[in-house]
Amino acid sequence: MTLPYEVNTKDPRAVSTYARAVFLRLGWGQSLPLLERVFADVTRMFAGGYQGYRGIDMRYHDFEHTLQATVCLIDILQGRHRAGAEPVLSSRDGELAVMAALLHDAGFLKRSDDPEGTGAKYTLVHERRSCEFARSYLPTLGVKPEELDDVCAAISCTGPRNRIAAHEFRRPEARMIACILMTADYLAQMSAADYPAKLQVLYREFEEAFDFEGVPADKRPYQGVRELFLKTPDFWTKFVRPMLENEADGVFKYLSNTGQANPYLEAVETNMVEIRRLVQEGLVSV
Repeated sequence: MTLPYEVNTKDPRAVSTYARAVFLRLGWGQSLPLLERVFADVTRMFAGGYQGYRGIDMRYHDFEHTLQATVCLIDILQGRHRAGAEPVLSSRDGELAVMAALLHDAGFLKRSDDPEGTGAKYTLVHERRSCEFARSYLPTLGVKPEELDDVCAAISCTGPRNRIAAHEFRRPEARMIACILMTADYLAQMSAADYPAKLQVLYREFEEAFDFEGVPADKRPYQGVRELFLKTPDFWTKFVRPMLENEADGVFKYLSNTGQANPYLEAVETNMVEIRRLVQEGLVSV
């Protein structure tokens, strides 16, 4: 299976080039210098070149995951713009959305004086840590306090424990940015070609987080790798898909042209078939 988009998400330069090309196509050329700056800064952060922080040391929520989510978010921005959807997002809204995507998992970065374990230990609190990081970094790019609120509102809506309906937004455009980011975060990872193979890695990240937080074994959602595989198709069909359709306003529809198949949704469904096959054929260890 190939990725549903034709961008090399292992290469931040390729994603930056794609983002700038889309913004230029949308008539948002004034945003190009800022995009170049934020992509360069975030690439340096995840590589361990940001003062006070270590580089990302996770194998599932790695920098490629962030870049995949960013590409999907940009695809949705482009589709909405072409469709003339409301509320209409400005070039500044597009900039804030990209910032939110690039920083939505910055909370997994460990500080320089934090050598123990990996950033996975912060899984249950990483959205809050991501917002703290964003509030520290983004003012250096000229982001205003009220704009920081928009970025952090979007970041706070990512993750299965957080819901858009539980948040208050200062304007409709901010809520739409949250809908787009939530959708991109889920679809990017679940449509990735290596998603079934990386579920074991995701389970290890969950285990580290639960151990770090002292969550008792009987209170954890998965008692082993096989249970994570077993529950993932239902997680998609009964939780993620309905939430994206309703709570996130179905913005995934902008990932395809009217009457055409949605490549992201098709890739997710293909992955669900593969996950079921792995379980049924006994190819998933306990």
